[in-house]
Amino acid sequence: MQKIQVSASILSADMCNLEAVVRTLETSGTDMLHFDVMDGRFVDNISFGIPVLEAIRKKTDLFLDVHLMISDPLHYAERFAKAGANGITFHLESESDPQKTIDAIHACGIPAGIVIKPNTPAEAVLPYLSSVEMVLVMTVEPGFGGQSFLWEMLKKVQFLRQKAAEQGLSVSIQVDGGVNAETAPEAVKAGANNLVVGSYLFRQENLKTAVDFFHQLAD
Repeated sequence: MQKIQVSASILSADMCNLEAVVRTLETSGTDMLHFDVMDGRFVDNISFGIPVLEAIRKKTDLFLDVHLMISDPLHYAERFAKAGANGITFHLESESDPQKTIDAIHACGIPAGIVIKPNTPAEAVLPYLSSVEMVLVMTVEPGFGGQSFLWEMLKKVQFLRQKAAEQGLSVSIQVDGGVNAETAPEAVKAGANNLVVGSYLFRQENLKTAVDFFHQLAD
């Protein structure tokens, strides 16, 4: 079993105290900071973009896990990489050519990942599985935090983990949406090794205890 990584979604954080939140995440042992970019077109919400990412990059050495929920990720990939992204995931359902987008991200010297919505079959990822470092299976509909976990998505995680193993790939499988103390163990059993945790994490009194719990799921 690969090490479990925790990617804290700042979409659920206190935006008025974001630097303090980042400091707490650093001391809690969080592996990544998940940065959701929404353009109001691809999903029915608008979040934050390059200026906020640049500001965060100046304040932390945490891995910035940038999730582009935008219509044209190919157009923006290099800009987000230059702004400080350590890795970029984008939606297979976007308007951009998937392989060109993967290549553009790799050209910036950082890992690339493909994201699929709940209605997209896992099989759609297979042509790109050997080209990416991560596949993100959305376990809620993208666009808003605080939704309930869609348990049937675990079949996609199992399928993709099996296909990666058959090809000898060490690709990370990330799940995002409704991840908590109940759903995370099942996601890990299915083959996920990277957990995006938002609302649940920021409701905990002790973030380190919560992060430790997720890390220990590998055992």
